[in-house]
Amino acid sequence: MVNKLIELLKNKSPEASLASLAELFPGEIVFSTSLGYEDQVITHQIFANNLNIEVFTLDTGRLFSETYSVWNSTLDRYKKQIKVYYPNTEAVEKLVSEKGPSCFYESVENRKECCHVRKVEPLKRALKGKKIWITGIRAEQSGNRSDMPQLEWDEANQIIKFHPILNWTFDEVKSFINKHNIPYNPLHDKGFVSIGCAPCTRAIQEGEDFRAGRWWWEDKSKKECGLHSK
Repeated sequence: MVNKLIELLKNKSPEASLASLAELFPGEIVFSTSLGYEDQVITHQIFANNLNIEVFTLDTGRLFSETYSVWNSTLDRYKKQIKVYYPNTEAVEKLVSEKGPSCFYESVENRKECCHVRKVEPLKRALKGKKIWITGIRAEQSGNRSDMPQLEWDEANQIIKFHPILNWTFDEVKSFINKHNIPYNPLHDKGFVSIGCAPCTRAIQEGEDFRAGRWWWEDKSKKECGLHSK
């Protein structure tokens, strides 16, 4: 299946590729947005073209207020629904009761447990029964993603993943945002490149890599939350 889809999408633009997948997998294709620069590009491509692709987001309970603001702005702009998934209440209560609200700073194990409770488990619910998962991943974002294929099989989630803007540069993303006047998170103007949960995200300095602002207190090789294997 993957090889057939690779051939089908060969030389197609992101919009054309999304349209083809939406037609082939009606009701079985979803896009996960964190409402950052890249995801706003893809949200625009889906909503502006009225593609039959469900757009969803994960509300971890620890997002920046600016993230909620761009969420509202996006709803106002496109008049389309963004489905939301929340963490399991009992799991959050257990984690925070046993280890405290800032336990993720104490060890990689704690941080990954927090990510699992607030992000990975809700994601699995969002992907259940689906066949195609669209993401906003770009190869430039991380050395671990430099050799990632644009379309791949995700063994952990038993789903095909498609990264329509995988080979776009950061400048291309910003140019697209500006050209189409797409709502975006104002934190991007303050040095925040990758925006996740507020306690775990900071602005980056000139010369730092794209992932430097995520879990900055950890070793670089460990900076993934479990949503993506790379």
